[in-house]
Amino acid sequence: MTMWQIVILASIACLAIKMAGYLVPPRVLENPASSRIADLLTIALLSALIAVQTLAQGQSVVIDARVPAVIVATALFALRVPFIVVVFVAALVAAGIRALG
Repeated sequence: MTMWQIVILASIACLAIKMAGYLVPPRVLENPASSRIADLLTIALLSALIAVQTLAQGQSVVIDARVPAVIVATALFALRVPFIVVVFVAALVAAGIRALG
């Protein structure tokens, strides 16, 4: 199986799953428990993506300049700093750490 066949197959599978969502009865979606689970699942998946992108390099875990930059970004978000400032400061932290060593 070639890479393109895998990509096309995965795309079809994603579309089928998305279309299956329209078959879910509205009463299930209005249930507070399912709404809460959907909210928490979104947060968990985003957190996992951030962790993998910050700590992974290939098949290994790497602690480098990205970790302090994410910590600084998290602190700035907690202080309600505008997004563009957070990105700029986190980039400066990462660049500064890389420049030092």
